[in-house]
Amino acid sequence: MSENAAYVAGFLKTHDSERYFATLVVPEAVRNDVQALYAFNADVALIAQRVSEPAPGEVRLQWWMDFLAGSEHGAAQQNPLAAALLGTINKVDLPTGPLRRLLAARRFDLYHDPMPNLNAFEGYAGETNSILYQLTTLILNKGNDAGAADAAGHLGVAHALIGHLRSLGQTANAGKIFLPWSVFSEHGVSEASIFAGEASPQMIKATKELRQIAKEHLTLARRGISALPRNVRPAFAHVSLLEGQLERLAEFETIPFVTPPDISNWQKIAKLVWWALRN
Repeated sequence: MSENAAYVAGFLKTHDSERYFATLVVPEAVRNDVQALYAFNADVALIAQRVSEPAPGEVRLQWWMDFLAGSEHGAAQQNPLAAALLGTINKVDLPTGPLRRLLAARRFDLYHDPMPNLNAFEGYAGETNSILYQLTTLILNKGNDAGAADAAGHLGVAHALIGHLRSLGQTANAGKIFLPWSVFSEHGVSEASIFAGEASPQMIKATKELRQIAKEHLTLARRGISALPRNVRPAFAHVSLLEGQLERLAEFETIPFVTPPDISNWQKIAKLVWWALRN
């Protein structure tokens, strides 16, 4: 393993352990490429947490934009994440347009505007989650389209819904609403009650509706995955973890602002491996 690849793997394991574990079930020949893609995403997702105001975050996002446009390739050697991503892009002719749209979508993270509605959330999830599944299938399929857009789309939305439901307490404490505001509003939940962490009956009903939407997307994703060629299915192994997390959200539905306990890392790896063997 090269020095850059080792750094990327360590960075991903530290900052997005679940996606790191998911890369362990993809073929070793492309594992570094998938990790480079996921590490780029992890770095971008962390930007909002690293800055105290939007302007520095915009600067960092623009750096990545310039890099993907080619104007910062000379700086890639000083940035192991960028160097690894560039290697992956060149190796499989990975399209950079979706990566630029991911960066554009992540601008939302820098501000405190609430996610307006489900359509907007699904668009955001598509650009920030679904695209990672889709690009991973391209890596696994030697740059060729495997017809995985539908499965990637549904799993990406489910992934985003489950992730934001699990982190509802943290984002509310930060004064942000990532989940579709229209769902809360329709149930009579106010912004003030969300930021105060009030587990009202209305809040419980709203989160239950969001869990149901996530469940529907998971069902459609599983159906789509089963129809794909076996060589690209490992891209979707994360579904095995999301199913359990959604079940635990339901078990703890009366305390929606508390992240339910998760299984251990070794159990996550075991679930991923078992899913990959069966699929």
